[in-house]
Amino acid sequence: MKTSPQPLTTKAAAGWRPAGVPNTPPGQVVLVLQGGGALGAYQVGVYEAMHEAGIEPDWVIGTSIGAINAALITGNPPAERVSKLRLFWNHVERQSLLAGPFDWLGMGNLLANMTTVMRGIPAFFEPNGAALRGAQAALGVEHAAYYSTEPLRRTLAELVDFDYVRACKTRLTVGAVNACSGRMRYFDSRDEPLGLEHVMASGALPPAFPAVRIDGQPYWDGGIYSNTPIEAVLDDKPRRDSLIFAVNVWHQTGPEPESIWQVMGRHKDIQYASRADSHIARQQQIHRLRHVIRELVKQLPASRQADTAVKELASWGCGTTMHVAHLVAPRLEGEDHTKDIDFSAAGVRARREAGFADARRMIERAPWQAPVDPIEGVIVHE
Repeated sequence: MKTSPQPLTTKAAAGWRPAGVPNTPPGQVVLVLQGGGALGAYQVGVYEAMHEAGIEPDWVIGTSIGAINAALITGNPPAERVSKLRLFWNHVERQSLLAGPFDWLGMGNLLANMTTVMRGIPAFFEPNGAALRGAQAALGVEHAAYYSTEPLRRTLAELVDFDYVRACKTRLTVGAVNACSGRMRYFDSRDEPLGLEHVMASGALPPAFPAVRIDGQPYWDGGIYSNTPIEAVLDDKPRRDSLIFAVNVWHQTGPEPESIWQVMGRHKDIQYASRADSHIARQQQIHRLRHVIRELVKQLPASRQADTAVKELASWGCGTTMHVAHLVAPRLEGEDHTKDIDFSAAGVRARREAGFADARRMIERAPWQAPVDPIEGVIVHE
């Protein structure tokens, strides 16, 4: 029987708050989580560091495994969130038959990952026999996949209180793409009641996992369209001052690949990093222009500012400031293109610890407290 992971620190019990971190962050706190399968363990560590520092998100946005972690956070009271996250990841860990001193050939992770592909993960997904018997058989979009995600449905129903989600004590947004129109849609608990189907749809990565119907329409994992859902908060209306923890698990940049496996890994990184840097750069330009508009309007006499046409133009300006605390999961020694299915206990532990350490350093540094240029609307802290 697996035991629950031990806490990474005990300072929370003593009311630990990093030096220099204010009781009130500069605006709403937003946690943005990419999709990435097993790499989502890094996100757990990030949230643990936030929780122990007394920084709870007002809004969590996620895609795929990021949506699952987001539901575990927003679907439970703050005091229960860490334990529910740990329970989920304890359920999906894959124990290697060649772990530790028995891994003479360095094949432990490979064997564990191959076992995941062949057998699935009991609390997450299982092989879909009908699809394996005939890839061209007309199964319907809700069954046309290599695996069934009914185990995940049962796991989430046990660990997430969707009545609590619908109460919107913490805002939840999950991204999914319409399998017919190809359009991305963000389902938002602020605007509509969210349930298990919305989270399942966000994690329905084809052809591995089947589409999920919402309002009669089939939806797939939003990661196949945009795996970095930060645009949902940067485009949100009304605009608000924000401290955004943007948690990326894929690497947009990397060394030149030299083998087929390295090429496959680099391809995945580029695909699922989803132009995160360019999204943020574009938003920096847009928000700077909004601040310029605001400053220009201030130069007009009061009589002109009161003009209806000027008011309409002035509405395009704003003075909000968005601080982006950008966190990127490190590469682990020996990982390859199968890293997103590395649910080994060692892999999950290493990524969770890395997320905790990275987020703690960011929180202790609290760069969002430093003075900023009033003309800048989006400030990125690496």
